[in-house]
Amino acid sequence: MAAVTQYATGRRKCAIARAWVTGTAGDITINDQPIEQAFPRLTLRQIIQFPLEIGGVVGQYSIKATVHGGGEVGQAGALRHAIARALVILNLPLRTPLKKEGLLTRDSRVKERKKPGQKGARKKFQYSKR
Repeated sequence: MAAVTQYATGRRKCAIARAWVTGTAGDITINDQPIEQAFPRLTLRQIIQFPLEIGGVVGQYSIKATVHGGGEVGQAGALRHAIARALVILNLPLRTPLKKEGLLTRDSRVKERKKPGQKGARKKFQYSKR
């Protein structure tokens, strides 16, 4: 019997990640690179693997993902979101612990735009009374 593959999309800031999670033991490949090469920082790899650790399924699934846009941290967050969503579809009992950790909710925080007549999004130009 062929292994079941599930596709999911995750977003964070300006980054968009697409993940294909397969029910076979394997490794994580991101943009045709191993996870260690795609994300050299240990903290980012931990962010990506967090849904697997919460569900207790580390090493049970093979993940192939593509990610583009945004920066490193945004890409890692988008990938975490995509992996969590795919795991829930493959294994429904994982929904409760993943939802409790907030991994199924899209993090809608983005950088606030600069306003006209101001120095930045919130900062104003210096005011001189006299």
